[in-house]
Amino acid sequence: MKIILSRKGFDSGSGGNPSPIFPDGRMISIPIPDDQPGIKYKDICFPPYNFGSLVADLTGGNTSPADGAHLDPDIRAESLPRHPQWRPLFGQVGSAQSHLENNGVQAGDLFLFFGLFRKVIDDSGKITYQKGSPNRHIIWGWLQIDEVINVDSCDRSQYPWATYHPHFNRRPDKKNTMYIGSRYLKLPGMRNRTVPGAGAFPAFKEKMQLTASSVTTCSHWELPSWFFPQKGRTPMTYHGNRDRWERTQNGTRLKTVGRGQEFILNCDEYPEVFGWVRGLLGNS
Repeated sequence: MKIILSRKGFDSGSGGNPSPIFPDGRMISIPIPDDQPGIKYKDICFPPYNFGSLVADLTGGNTSPADGAHLDPDIRAESLPRHPQWRPLFGQVGSAQSHLENNGVQAGDLFLFFGLFRKVIDDSGKITYQKGSPNRHIIWGWLQIDEVINVDSCDRSQYPWATYHPHFNRRPDKKNTMYIGSRYLKLPGMRNRTVPGAGAFPAFKEKMQLTASSVTTCSHWELPSWFFPQKGRTPMTYHGNRDRWERTQNGTRLKTVGRGQEFILNCDEYPEVFGWVRGLLGNS
């Protein structure tokens, strides 16, 4: 089994701003812009907010409620009106998909989605970033793979509930791949067998933060001590340079690569990861 730390959502390079952490601790990942016709920000719900007003506030009007939104991964059932057979979905293309293929990512493997977040305040009905609040990389959702399909070659009649998704509405691309979420999460040591196979964390907790609390650079992470690639353990993909890794009093410090999308960890070499994931889900 493999764990894939997958970077998704608004950030300085895509969308221009972090996603929000609200005063009550709730957080939501805002999808990146999409210039293809389809889903618009104003179509997406996060009660009591609408994504259209959120992006307009957070970008100072640079992104409009009527602008297209690349809702991917799509793992919150309440985001849109749904087909009765809807399942959580995540699509990938290009070099990122090649990386997943080359590392044998398949059914049963688990995506942990992370992104750039910052605290916000409600200033007389307008959502603005809290002054002095730092940007932080935070894990915000998960999807365990039930099925992998190639969009161009699949029988679309078998997936009528998925045809709204942006990856079903791209021009032909042999790398265009969809990952369908499992109904329930299956991990070694799981006590609760009814945890959904995909979902978004409703509220921020410290254990979901990847960025070290003592740094100003969000790409410098503080991870559990077992993450350190000791001799005989393969480092997480894209991080084979041992100079990126450092042992600390609190665990393991990692200087992550810039703009990376999919970082893969082999659970056979790092079995401790299962306890870490169960802890994130409150199922340890």
